[in-house]
Amino acid sequence: MRFQGKSHKFGDDVNTDYIISGRYKFKTLDMKELAKHVMEDLDPEFYSKITKGDFIVAGKNFGCGSSREQAPLAIINADISAVIAKSFARIFYRNAINTGLPLLECDTDRINPGDELEVDLEQGVIRNITQGIDIAVTPLPRVMLKILAEGGLVEHFKTNGTFNLD
Repeated sequence: MRFQGKSHKFGDDVNTDYIISGRYKFKTLDMKELAKHVMEDLDPEFYSKITKGDFIVAGKNFGCGSSREQAPLAIINADISAVIAKSFARIFYRNAINTGLPLLECDTDRINPGDELEVDLEQGVIRNITQGIDIAVTPLPRVMLKILAEGGLVEHFKTNGTFNLD
């Protein structure tokens, strides 16, 4: 899986309420509507700045806080292709993979806001086109790559009828 887009950078400890504020969770279940509010508490103009395929880039502990699946689903429905961070909260990590949102762990210090990036999940590399550098990422296990390629765990089970690595 390969993706290309520009980076939108945030800091450490971006919690799920920053990703999608809890004030919206009772207003709608429409994920495309929720997507319009992704990251707005950190950047009120975020949704208007993104283009399909862009990346959220962050520091440590991205997705900390609650276990709401709305957080990765809102990111997916905002057409963000992946989240790149130094580390992820474990429950967010699990929810993201289960819903089909690619996550990449690496040192994000060499990625600036607006940098054009190309991500290759299979090769485990981020090419920062703007700076002309490659950044190695923690490789994803084969099973996670398969789940992501199929659109998440539910889609994996719909396609295969069971858990299938072939």
